Amino acid sequence: MLRWIRQQLGFDPPHQSETRTIYVANRFPQHGHYIPQRFADNRIISSKYTIWNFVPKNLFEQFRRIANFYFLIIFLVQLMIDTPTSPVTSGLPLFFVITVTAIKQGYEDWLRHKADNEVNGAPVYVVRSGSLVQTRSKNIRVGDIVRVAKDETFPVDLVLLSSDRPDGTCHITTASLDGETNLKTHYSVAETSVCQSVSQLESLQAVVECQQPEADLYRFVGRITVTLLGEEIVRPLGPENLLLRGARLKNTKEIFGVAVYTGMESKMALNYKCKSQKRSAVEKSMNSFLIIYLGILLSEAILSTILKYAWQNEEKWNEPFYNQKTEQERNSSPILKFISDFLAFLVLYNFIIPISLYVTVEMQKFLGSFFIGWDLDLYHEESDQKAQVNTSDLNEELGQVEYVFTDKTGTLTENEMQFRECSINGTKYREVNGKLVPEGLTDDSPDGSTAHMTGEELLFLKAVALCHTVQISYDQPDCTVPGSDPFSHVNGFSANHMEYYASSPDEKALVEAAKRIGVTFISSNGDVVEIKTFGKAEKFKLLHVLEFDPNRRRMSVILQTPSGGQIMFTKGAESAILPFATSGEMEKTRLHVDEFALKGLRTLVVACRHFSPEQYTEVDRRLNAARTALQQREDKLQEAFTFIERDLELLGATGVEDKLQDKVQETIEALRLAGIKVWVLTGDKHETAVSVSLSCGHFHRTMNILELLQQRSDNECAEQLRRLARRIKEDHVIQHGLVVDGASLSLALREHEKLFMEVCKNCSAVLCCRMAPLQKAKVVRLIKTSPEKPITLAVGDGANDVSMIQEAHVGIGIMGKEGRQAVRNSDYAIARFKFLAKLLLVHGHFYYIRIATLVQYFFYKNVCFITPQFLYQFFCLFSQQTLYDSVYLTLYNICFTSLPILVYSLFEQLVHPHVLQSKPALYRDISRNSMLSFRTFLYWTLLGFCHAFVFFFGSYILMGEDTTLMGNGQILRASRQLMFGNWTFGTLVFTVMVITVTLKLALETHFWTWMNHFVTWGSIAFYFIFSLFYGGIIWPFLHTQDMYFVFVQLLSSGSAWFAIIIIIITCLFPDVVKKVFFRHLQPTNTQKSQPLSASQAPALSCVESLCCYQHGQSGCSRLARLLEQVTGQCQSSAPRCPNVGRHNRSWSDPENFSNDRSILTLSPIEATHC
Repeated sequence: MLRWIRQQLGFDPPHQSETRTIYVANRFPQHGHYIPQRFADNRIISSKYTIWNFVPKNLFEQFRRIANFYFLIIFLVQLMIDTPTSPVTSGLPLFFVITVTAIKQGYEDWLRHKADNEVNGAPVYVVRSGSLVQTRSKNIRVGDIVRVAKDETFPVDLVLLSSDRPDGTCHITTASLDGETNLKTHYSVAETSVCQSVSQLESLQAVVECQQPEADLYRFVGRITVTLLGEEIVRPLGPENLLLRGARLKNTKEIFGVAVYTGMESKMALNYKCKSQKRSAVEKSMNSFLIIYLGILLSEAILSTILKYAWQNEEKWNEPFYNQKTEQERNSSPILKFISDFLAFLVLYNFIIPISLYVTVEMQKFLGSFFIGWDLDLYHEESDQKAQVNTSDLNEELGQVEYVFTDKTGTLTENEMQFRECSINGTKYREVNGKLVPEGLTDDSPDGSTAHMTGEELLFLKAVALCHTVQISYDQPDCTVPGSDPFSHVNGFSANHMEYYASSPDEKALVEAAKRIGVTFISSNGDVVEIKTFGKAEKFKLLHVLEFDPNRRRMSVILQTPSGGQIMFTKGAESAILPFATSGEMEKTRLHVDEFALKGLRTLVVACRHFSPEQYTEVDRRLNAARTALQQREDKLQEAFTFIERDLELLGATGVEDKLQDKVQETIEALRLAGIKVWVLTGDKHETAVSVSLSCGHFHRTMNILELLQQRSDNECAEQLRRLARRIKEDHVIQHGLVVDGASLSLALREHEKLFMEVCKNCSAVLCCRMAPLQKAKVVRLIKTSPEKPITLAVGDGANDVSMIQEAHVGIGIMGKEGRQAVRNSDYAIARFKFLAKLLLVHGHFYYIRIATLVQYFFYKNVCFITPQFLYQFFCLFSQQTLYDSVYLTLYNICFTSLPILVYSLFEQLVHPHVLQSKPALYRDISRNSMLSFRTFLYWTLLGFCHAFVFFFGSYILMGEDTTLMGNGQILRASRQLMFGNWTFGTLVFTVMVITVTLKLALETHFWTWMNHFVTWGSIAFYFIFSLFYGGIIWPFLHTQDMYFVFVQLLSSGSAWFAIIIIIITCLFPDVVKKVFFRHLQPTNTQKSQPLSASQAPALSCVESLCCYQHGQSGCSRLARLLEQVTGQCQSSAPRCPNVGRHNRSWSDPENFSNDRSILTLSPIEATHC
């Protein structure tokens, strides 16, 4: 129980031993006092909280925020000492903020728990008590024997015991772990491979000893001890014996394996980066601004305290007759009195720190995140998947991205290869309806005819169908006719469902293409390979396979033909085949290969060599000698391969397309225009990665490609980096792209990080290949922690991308074919890479400008709010008298001014979404947190102070020396000492302030909806109605009735109304002048695009949206025209808005924007629904 509690709280101690001992089927030794090791259970946890630590952990995270911690201190001060305001004024907003935030974060974490429960509750089969038992994934224990069927993913890290194959092998794909889709073969030891039934496994006595869990996917060291007939047999275990969680079983009916690493100790989970709290740049700016405001607050409090004691040094103010000190006050410590007064002023001015800012930001993020899910442009119809928001804390960060790190397989590509073209004996062919058609000719040959198939073409197709390592899986259809030939083909079509599995996706595409054309690879049993050429079966004997390696960049097979001759088929990269060819159409083929490459196709060149009996004898002798050598085996094999793969006869070349996802090239180009650098991080091979980078536009054909590959030492790596840096300086006009592999990257990051960063920053595009999952995270961290501190975004679709996704400021999961690990651990999830453009350029832009204005506006309105309170102390001898009633103090941020800014922050659009997408460069206007720069912050703060001074002194000057005719006919002399009273004066200042700050936001609003109108004018109306109601009744539960009849008396004064109007105009008129001045003399790119946006968006005007009749006819069109003429939106000469496209249509009209179905593009009121 204690251990379980420690696990829940995250305090479970690490393993003490360096190795672990696992008894297969948990058959522990019966003799002695054996104490079994304790291992983690098989639950995957991506959530942040548990039911036990939610309250303390969430409170700790929330009180890390400066404003929350500050208000907690203020609340405690109000409880401890006598202060001018009630503790409720600080405690209630604080409790509201903490509760709302906790509910939001708890809900988001509950969604993560829900996703985890789906994985942990998945059904699995384990061998227990002599039978196969179904249980849940989370119940698997270390030592359990688990059965996994074809196409299922492994629920734990397993050591393979046996499979349905006689040799005990199985084939898996690790696409969700390292991005590779090719088949990998894994092996069981001979002693356990014979245990293919549950009863045999139950009687198996074996012990596995292995290392403790580590993150390296490709490293596993262990041994298995099998007891047979009383004798212990020890066999080594390596990575080829370990089946990793998240990998998928392929081409094998079923396997049995023993669980060695479970749950969060599995290699897949260890490659997850520890989930940390991500904080956006805006939130960091908010904290910086709060510290500045805290400094202003402390300065005001200290100044007020000092001035109070300086003023009271005068005898007449020390103990005035109306406020004599008690004996206790006279005898109290001056220091304690000073501290008490300082804290009292601190409480009086504490509203300059806007606690409601956080709750408004939380609500804006939470409600605003729904727009992403509702956006139909981010909905993928084929898979019925919409965009998903896993955390709304980072919405505005989407508008600040400077680096995008993307996976390749399944993210940029569809993970599907398609045969497109080939070159045979100098002639280009394309596939049409399952036939090869020469370039320039049409498809006019009958199906299945070989009349036009030449010997060269047949030999080329046979080479494609035979030179590979493809394996076959047959699935018998339900309607198989008894007695029919299981390998019957009609023009390459198999009556059975034949599925190919290949170590390379290119090989699979080529073999499938040969099958469609008519040369079908049927089977490979041992050393016999069978193909069917247009219905005629042919059997070849496989003599040798010369495996592919990255140095040779080719592979070969040596076969014995049905006629008894020996032939070698070779395929590989152009540079690896053409230099060794001595015959064939070499120049034409080289030209065709270049053409294929320019089209973005992956190219392979095919050749052959015929051996005489004497030549083959020598080949066979050399190969066997090299393969059996005990010393320098690899070097001898390379020598033998070089000797054999020469004097080649060139047959042709192939062009295969790695099918890119739709609009990948356009998306990458849009990101580049937006000033975002794109890095591709993939676990794939160098050649494959470069080919895809070229085809998707990540690398341009004109780009100078620099390489940092296969570096073996620090010195070699440093020298190569210096060469690259010099080359970039010499060719500074040309764009550069960098290709780096995982091994070289490790060396570069070890001691030459600065040099590597310098090279990378001068490159337009960077491609990292052969990357392990944690290496991807290291690259992201390298950029993230560089001196410029750029905002990073990582996008991927597999478990191998989780570390990168969690490391980046923003993590995007692609809902692809590689499971849901990336989606579960991401901040946002989309169905296709192309949706990233709108997510950043539109949603990111909108979210950032909305929240940036929200933050600045909050500080502005709180400066306006509390500065008159500070100025008032100069007129009340710093007696800590409040200028505003306590109800107004509490409701100012909660009711009177909260809704307009919240609605603004949900709907504001500076530019139409279509303009943002068509002009990606507008994204640069908001980059580097430009709208929350110190200069902008200073402007809003000074504006707040200026407006506050106008509020206070304007009211004082206009009302201080006036004779006012009251509403009841009485004449009252309002002298400086006896105005309406301090509550009347404070209410006048408060009234002017509420109206001005609300109208200031109205001036900042560009996109008006009916909701903006409702909350803007409604907030002002609500203030007046509430004040009349609050001041018109004697409330029995209030201790004082200070505000009784004050507001009614104020509104009955004509000069008060005059003062309100004059002060508001005095405050806002300079703002209007400044806006007009800067818009015409120094417009930003965004402002230049706004007229274009207006002409493209034929929505109803903001005036018409208030009074709109059926069919879009305006009930106040005359007023609308007048206002539009004044604001320059319409020309007076036209009968009705003659601007191009200004008809009664909405932004969502299909005639105008047929491609955009976003809810963001809906006009405030559509004409057809008014």
